[in-house]
Amino acid sequence: MIKVITATAAGWPLATHAQRPAPDIPRIGILAFSGSRGVWAVEEVRQGLRELGYIDGETIALEIFPTAGRLDRLGELAVELVRRKVAVIVTFGPQLTQAAREATGTIPIVMARMDDADAHGFVTNYSHPEGNITGLSFQTGELSTKWVELLKEALPPGARIADLWDATSTANQRLAVEHAARSLKVDLHTVEWRSPGEFAAAFAAMQEVGANGAVILASPLFTGQMTQLAELATAHRIAATYIYRAFVEAGGLISYGPLDSDPSFTIQRAAYFVDKLLKGAKVAELPIEQPTKFHLAVNLKTAKALGLDIPPALLARADEVIE
Repeated sequence: MIKVITATAAGWPLATHAQRPAPDIPRIGILAFSGSRGVWAVEEVRQGLRELGYIDGETIALEIFPTAGRLDRLGELAVELVRRKVAVIVTFGPQLTQAAREATGTIPIVMARMDDADAHGFVTNYSHPEGNITGLSFQTGELSTKWVELLKEALPPGARIADLWDATSTANQRLAVEHAARSLKVDLHTVEWRSPGEFAAAFAAMQEVGANGAVILASPLFTGQMTQLAELATAHRIAATYIYRAFVEAGGLISYGPLDSDPSFTIQRAAYFVDKLLKGAKVAELPIEQPTKFHLAVNLKTAKALGLDIPPALLARADEVIE
């Protein structure tokens, strides 16, 4: 197994909100990743709340804590939100949700986007969450298998495949990909990624083992760097599959997963949970929701750059072909 360990980023931001809030309005804590994707996610939550009648600084106060890449300080951020007596904490991904859970067992936590909430140990019952965590989660087992199948179909026979795994997450996706590779008789090499920066080292490691393709497993840390990942894959002549359509729009080859615009899984949906909790609902009364639709996108321009002829049968199944 190849391990790629990179340097952590420096810098540490302060919490932010629109304006100084009145002292008697509910405070909503948001643990978010930094970068453009993190800003977008926070704005999606803000918009969802606005559509439900909540105005930051007037009827609620958003306490936004971006990470600035400092995963080693997540615990401090979460503890600070608890100290500020927030009514609800909104999180994105397993690292932030874990930090929030370790900081409080009583303040409700809403997962605005999560993979395999049960595998991470956050819940055991999606219909009746038994702790203080609810929200949105997708199951990666079926998706991981699909990513391997699509990549095998797109590549020439006998191609070697790598998978890029965020080792700060759980092993669930990696194990699912390994199982799929064995079933499909695909030669698979796992590259472990543990910290921000130096994604180039991961793709160099894939090249060293002769990988022609790569499954980029789901991770909010990867999603925040989708353009860089897509560009690196093309530069190293590695065909890659991803979870979100936005990766393909950024230059990735193939994506299969839920759409950000799907009403059943949009990040704005997190506002629904916040609203219910502010109005007195218990976490156990708010089932964890999962996506109901999945989207297959193919970027033919990227295929051409990689010298690949995408099989007509795969293109016929695609919901979207980008040329």
